[in-house]
Amino acid sequence: MSAPVISDEPVPEPANEVAEPEVVAPVAKPKRVGTKMTDKQKADLKKHMVKMEKGGMTKSEMKSHRMKMMGKMRKGMTINKAHKAITA
Repeated sequence: MSAPVISDEPVPEPANEVAEPEVVAPVAKPKRVGTKMTDKQKADLKKHMVKMEKGGMTKSEMKSHRMKMMGKMRKGMTINKAHKAITA
């Protein structure tokens, strides 16, 4: 068995090259150009919500339903199509 060799040269340390991720500022999403509901759509939605209230929906269910309906109607759906899409 041989003894370990001792030399005067410094032993190179292993390089700790852990790349730290660069902090990048988040890119803001472009704002959507919202389309407003027409007066006819608003009136139709109110009429629809009265039906839903009489149908036995709770206040929280009505709020959720109304918000979903508004989103669909702003995209151009009719009351009937929006309602079917939500309830299906």
